Amino acid sequence: MKRAWRILAIGLVVLASVVPTFVCAQVGAHVKVLTVTGTIDTWVEGYIQRGISAAEQDAAEAVIIVLNTPGGALNATQNITTRMLTARVPVVVFVYPPGGMAASAGTFVTMAANVAAMAPGTTIGAAHPIDQSGQNIPSDAREKARNMTASIAQSIARERGRNDEWVVKAVKESVAATAQEALDLKVIDLLATDVNDLLNKLDGRKVKTAAGEVTLHTQRVGVVLFDMNLAEIFLHTLVDPNIALILLNIGLLAIAVELYNPGATLPAVVGGICLVLAFVALGNLPVNWGGVILIVLAVIFFIIDIKVTGFVLTAGGFVMFVLGALLLFTPFTPPSPTMPEVSVSPVVVFGLGGAMAAFFLFVLGAAVRSRNLPVLSGVEALSGATGIAISDLAPSGMAHVRGEDWTAEAQEGIIRKGEEVRVVGVEGLRLKVVKK
Repeated sequence: MKRAWRILAIGLVVLASVVPTFVCAQVGAHVKVLTVTGTIDTWVEGYIQRGISAAEQDAAEAVIIVLNTPGGALNATQNITTRMLTARVPVVVFVYPPGGMAASAGTFVTMAANVAAMAPGTTIGAAHPIDQSGQNIPSDAREKARNMTASIAQSIARERGRNDEWVVKAVKESVAATAQEALDLKVIDLLATDVNDLLNKLDGRKVKTAAGEVTLHTQRVGVVLFDMNLAEIFLHTLVDPNIALILLNIGLLAIAVELYNPGATLPAVVGGICLVLAFVALGNLPVNWGGVILIVLAVIFFIIDIKVTGFVLTAGGFVMFVLGALLLFTPFTPPSPTMPEVSVSPVVVFGLGGAMAAFFLFVLGAAVRSRNLPVLSGVEALSGATGIAISDLAPSGMAHVRGEDWTAEAQEGIIRKGEEVRVVGVEGLRLKVVKK
């Protein structure tokens, strides 16, 4: 019986892994639609690579990348454009929705498409190299960075037969264009209001892929949405300056708690996970590591202030944290022309700074100070307590203190039954009392 259940379980697992492939293989004429929103990072790169590979395997009519990005990492961008240029299936980039953009790295990705399209109200361009202080790179270094980036963009545009002169200006002069301007300048191939309109306008176009020339047949084809998997969604969501700062903050707080409570384990685990995720996010953003150092120093100041009297170090730590958070990203950090300009919300900065100061001052500080108080338990806690003599104390007898009967000894004369007493000392299990 157990063997039968085991075979059934294995069969279900195999079926679950085969059915999606079988279903995809049975889809007739179709296009795969990928949606890229936010920063272009390692996970977006993997997502696009998977999408193109899946379209090649399923013999899709085309891959449509619906794009809305402020930019991203140069390495990821180069890997994406290389995969697009070598794809054996037509790749279409559609800058959408209205109000969206293909900025910085998005310009490179759009240029690499077999067909580049934009929706009305979208923009493209502005890919100008700047240094880690947010300023133009000076003299020779600026010229080298500008020429190298311009040559990459120009080669992509030429490969796809687009206006390479405008692309060079986008890199060297930070020019941008609206959808209509991009069409007039031959930066893109067409305008479309939505994906359905795009499919109708793509029909009959001839494009050149790595497998040869292809004529697109996109009218009345099926649309298959190809979404990010859960891991990609989770990790891509982390690449946000506000989330990165919050994770860094939680991680440092948890590690501080573990240092004050060795062996608690849970804070160390939570802190370690949050710090790793924070550095994963920071690794995909234009980070000023001087800001990170200031934030770490702020935590050190908070910890030290617990041990000393006064609030000077806490105030200093708060100022350091705010400065570090504000200096963490743009306008002080973009190292690449493909990177977007990002920053942390001031509300998040001051909110986290205040929460961190309050945590160290009132929560962790109170816990640490309580350790320095004398521990009173058992009979030691009776000193100063009051009660009633339940027999004459002349000098010894019985007294009722804090709900219990105790052997008591009067220290100053005789105490009569029923009189109130106060404990002034404890000797073993005998209370020393006086009249209240």
